[in-house]
Amino acid sequence: MKFSSEKYSQKIKVSSFGNYEKIKLRSGKRVGKVGVSYNGYTYFTSPHHPLESELPLEVESGFGINGGIGIEKFFEGKNIFITGATGLVGKALVEKLLRSTSVGKIYLLVKADNREAALDRLTKEIVNSELFKCIQEKHGNSYDEFVREKLIPVVGNICEPNLGMDTYSTHEIIKEVDVIIESAASTTLNDRYDDLLDTNVNAPQRLMRFAKTCKNLKLFVHISTAFVNGRKEGIIFEKPLVMGDDGRNEAMSSSITSLPRVDLADEIKLAMRTIMASKDSDATKDLKRLGLERAALYGWYNPYHMTKAMGEMALNEMRGGVPVLIIRPSVIESTFNEPLPGWIQGNRMYDPVIISYGKGLLPAYLADPDVHMDIVPVDMVANTTIAAIAKHGITDKPDLNVYHAATGYLNPLPFSDFFEYIYEHFSSSPLSPDLEGIKKMKLFSEFNDFSRYLRDGISELNSNAFGVNGNTTLQKHQKQYKARVAYAEQLCKMYEFVGFFKARFHTGNTQKLLEEMSKEEQVNFEIDARKIDWRKYFVEVHIPGLRKHVLNGARASSNTTY
Repeated sequence: MKFSSEKYSQKIKVSSFGNYEKIKLRSGKRVGKVGVSYNGYTYFTSPHHPLESELPLEVESGFGINGGIGIEKFFEGKNIFITGATGLVGKALVEKLLRSTSVGKIYLLVKADNREAALDRLTKEIVNSELFKCIQEKHGNSYDEFVREKLIPVVGNICEPNLGMDTYSTHEIIKEVDVIIESAASTTLNDRYDDLLDTNVNAPQRLMRFAKTCKNLKLFVHISTAFVNGRKEGIIFEKPLVMGDDGRNEAMSSSITSLPRVDLADEIKLAMRTIMASKDSDATKDLKRLGLERAALYGWYNPYHMTKAMGEMALNEMRGGVPVLIIRPSVIESTFNEPLPGWIQGNRMYDPVIISYGKGLLPAYLADPDVHMDIVPVDMVANTTIAAIAKHGITDKPDLNVYHAATGYLNPLPFSDFFEYIYEHFSSSPLSPDLEGIKKMKLFSEFNDFSRYLRDGISELNSNAFGVNGNTTLQKHQKQYKARVAYAEQLCKMYEFVGFFKARFHTGNTQKLLEEMSKEEQVNFEIDARKIDWRKYFVEVHIPGLRKHVLNGARASSNTTY
């Protein structure tokens, strides 16, 4: 689509777009299109890939090239209500907003018994977090006063009516809030189906009902996952999900013609019937099995991806006139650059693989060496979210916009390179002083071949490390061997889908966002995936951060963040 500059200028006030709009008025030219290259870089930085043939020939150019988006201006004095602020993404968002914008108050929904307990969680998990070190240094002795003024803990629970908030907090937020950010979720891939449904499907609906009562709301932001697209293959575009969508690819859809569409009410009823039919001791096992069965039936890799997709559908169905922004990160890992390179909270998806390999417990892995991983640093997720909020929060349009916060489309990382980088790190800096060297990872495409090699490798490791002597009995040796094999097999089976993933997440909206940002905004809110040197990131940033913040620091106690 092309716009006449005269028609466009009638719709947008000059003050909203600064110098760019003035230039368009003087030029009298139509807004053109740009190809799939940007500043001399092609979208695919690797040699020609088969997926490249599926790309559109053109993408529309952005409108804020000269004047920028106006991130600082938008957030000046704005009040934010955020759920999941103690989680990885939520915490990164709070830190970045405090450090780089003139945000007003940030209301944090905190799961706690009372206000004192909420304040205690706020202090321990956010205010005293190492992530906030730069802000502490900036404000010095006035840091405590600064955060007390900016951060307002609100006792609540996303799984309760009215979000578990008291009347006073409810009225204050309804009156004051400008932007709602929903970052709370249960991210365990194969958790109980009923828990995932309540946290990832019902809770977003509760928050949207609350959003509709807010007096000055500019935008509702939902942090999702790029894997809501399920088993679809090829280039996956940034399109909203609608009620009844599924995750099946073309082959699955053609083989199953009579399958009903996804129905949220039916899934909730099915989970409740399973609870009623199960014995207390079997309920968790039955509900986990149910979730895996339902996800497989409708084309998702696991019930986490399915329930996050259903949450998006529900929001799209009920949003009415509320402007909605959906951010879909791929696999989130440690910070790339700011405020502390390598900062991370909790044991993320690839981290158990990295740690197990570093300990010599994972000599093989189930993956295609040529398949591209998709990892995105958490600071880029926060920056993309903040920039997109500023862009869409100022328009006052009841649209739903989707952004993939991903890297595989512009800066692909093959599994072969990933394991080469972690081998480079651990071969020079082993995790265990008792480990005599570390071998390169062996990759397999068939589980049986992988399992056979794994058992032989771990058996050899156990024999070398423990032996059968007076201190280690044969029985203990065999038990330890079986446990290690079972853990490694379970780990690879759980993440098998990424090892053979046949899609890439299109990031056209994120690229247009980058184009519209001013040079200063591009520096202060880095979102360009092409800036990542993957070798340096893993060898010098991520793995050292993992060792510091996860292996030597406190681990996150839960995958549910609210």
